[in-house]
Amino acid sequence: MSKYSKLSILEIHEKLVKREITVLDLVTDTFEAIRESSNLNAFITLNEEAALEEAAHLTDIDEDDLLYGIPIAVKDNICTKGLRTTCASHMLDSFVPIYDATVVEQIKKHHMVIVGKTNMDEFAMGSTSRTSYFGAPLNPWNPDRISGGSSGGSAVSVAAGVVPFALGSDTGGSIRQPGSYCAVVGMKPTYGRVSRYGLIAFASSLDQIGPMSRNVYENALLLNALVGYDEHDLTSAKKDEEDFTRLIGKDIKGMKIAIPNYFVSDIVNPEILEKLNQVVDLLKSCGAEVSYIDIDYLEQAVTLYQIIAMGEASSNLARFDGLRYGYSHPNSTSLEELYAKTRAEGFGSEVKRRIMVGSYLLSGENAVKYYDKAMKIRQSMRDSFLQAFQQYDLIIGPTTTTVAYSQSESLDDPRKSFMDDVLVIPVNMAGLPGLNLPIGFDHDHMPIGMHIIGNDFEEAKIYQLASFIEKKLNLDLDSKGGQHHE
Repeated sequence: MSKYSKLSILEIHEKLVKREITVLDLVTDTFEAIRESSNLNAFITLNEEAALEEAAHLTDIDEDDLLYGIPIAVKDNICTKGLRTTCASHMLDSFVPIYDATVVEQIKKHHMVIVGKTNMDEFAMGSTSRTSYFGAPLNPWNPDRISGGSSGGSAVSVAAGVVPFALGSDTGGSIRQPGSYCAVVGMKPTYGRVSRYGLIAFASSLDQIGPMSRNVYENALLLNALVGYDEHDLTSAKKDEEDFTRLIGKDIKGMKIAIPNYFVSDIVNPEILEKLNQVVDLLKSCGAEVSYIDIDYLEQAVTLYQIIAMGEASSNLARFDGLRYGYSHPNSTSLEELYAKTRAEGFGSEVKRRIMVGSYLLSGENAVKYYDKAMKIRQSMRDSFLQAFQQYDLIIGPTTTTVAYSQSESLDDPRKSFMDDVLVIPVNMAGLPGLNLPIGFDHDHMPIGMHIIGNDFEEAKIYQLASFIEKKLNLDLDSKGGQHHE
């Protein structure tokens, strides 16, 4: 745990401006914290030499930029020029990009210091981070429990107090679900809000990069730095610049909030529902209006997601052929043998399973029978959400149906990986913004998260409600870096 982990970004910035500490102090301490928590396996590749060199030159503090000189971790499916980017796969374990992802360029403009690439599920396919070629990251609240996924390492690095910020990606809950399991604030922005250029794709119509942080204000602060139109990303949205912190601290009296009945059904652990109900009572007592509603096709969301995500994954991963980049099987006697053996040896079992199913779903008449039909129902689900937002400001529910479970549980149940995300997948399907907010703990002191969903491009409104709840609950989110469970 960093000795600066108890300080807010505002406090760190003030110390930098007053020259009570230097950026080099911050970055040096971060690497000490990484080494101290190495048992958690949060990082795949460290950027120590380059980060320390950069930090030593960051002496002209920008008083107006709160992110200046702040350490940040980056999920290992986001390209970083000159820094190994593996997607937690043997297929890419020696791949070094020759360009930065747009989000990496954005954080570099603020002179944030990238300290390393975080562990994850292989090619972001999973909800536990156990599919990583480099071994699973461990939950700092209890290392015997999963971190969640696929952005498990990013969640762990923040929850363990190693870094104040991390970048994650979210295809079917991969920022919000590990955020819930590790007590981290994680935002999946509106689809198109943040450029995907340089994100190694899993499912292109679902993927979105987003910020992970210790609290709501700092999450909004980092999102400010990430957003913007990018001509390199055809799905990038042209939106006016805005400050996502602008509604933080505003009253919620009169705010209309909806809870889908499916989100509070018997699929959710009673302790999680109890914590959510306590928050609902709090909101009502503070003047918010809370109603229960129905959203179409929520029960089918996981099945629809499997069809769409696996179909798109099989297409995106076809490029890994052993010729252009990545792992290549040695001593192949033909192109067919090279392609087959490279993919057989380079991909892990979960990735191969999803490619196989996805290829079947896209082949011949199946594309019309399954993928096209799933996309039509997906649009109907989105329409149902949009109809709800004509009456309500925000939609809430639990982020997950359970708390983080044992590392050894459900190892041979691939469907469990999807069911872990049953409450967060619908937001990806609808392209809407959603945020995980820690709201308490269960009887084993494992974190419980709340999911706040907004209309298109209304992240600021999500932050308004999240910050209000955060301030009222005033939780102690110090995981002790996993040390209290060792």
